[in-house]
Amino acid sequence: MAGRDLFSISEEIRRCTLCPLWKGRTLAVPGDGPTGAKIMLIGEAPGANEDREGMPFIGRSGVYLKASLLKVGIDPGAVFITSAVKCHPAKNRTPTLVECGMCRDTYLLSQISLINPLLIILVGGVSVRTLLGTGEMKEMHGKTIVRDGRTYFVLHHPSAAMRFPAIRAMFEKDLVELGKVAAKVLKK
Repeated sequence: MAGRDLFSISEEIRRCTLCPLWKGRTLAVPGDGPTGAKIMLIGEAPGANEDREGMPFIGRSGVYLKASLLKVGIDPGAVFITSAVKCHPAKNRTPTLVECGMCRDTYLLSQISLINPLLIILVGGVSVRTLLGTGEMKEMHGKTIVRDGRTYFVLHHPSAAMRFPAIRAMFEKDLVELGKVAAKVLKK
C-alpha cells in the first residue's frame, strides 16, 4: 500500500481479520517503540496480558526481559518491540506457519523496512522460523546471523528462561553476548 507508515500499519493490524486469530483476541498488539529504533526485538505472540492491554511484553516475561536487557546495556525504551503474530493465540498455543506467514508478509516485513534497525533480536523459536525460515533454538541461540543485509541475534524466550534453569543459564550467557553485539553494531 502506498503511503504506509508505522501508524497506518498499526491501524491495519488493529482491524485485521486475515487469519482466524482475530476471532479470539481482545486487542491486537502491533508493537511499540521509537520509529527510528536502532534495535528491534521480535517475540513470538502476544500473551494474555498483552492481549488485554494491546502492548508487547508487559507480562512477567516482559518485565524479566526488559530488566535483562538493561543489565547488558540495552535500554528497552529505545527498542521497537513487536512479535511474529499480532494476536494472542487461544490457550497460548504456538501460532501456525500460516498465521506467522500472514503476519510476516502483511505487516512485520513492512515494520522492519520502515524502522530499518541495525540489529533485530529474535526471541524464541517462532520468531526465528518466521524470519529466518529454519533453525532449532538449541543450535541458534546466542548466535548472530546476517541475512539479506540484516543482522539478527537469536535469544531464548524469557518465559522458558524463567521456567527452566538450564535455559536460564543459556539465556543469561547469551545476553552477555547480545550486549557485546549490540554495542558493536550501534557504534557503526
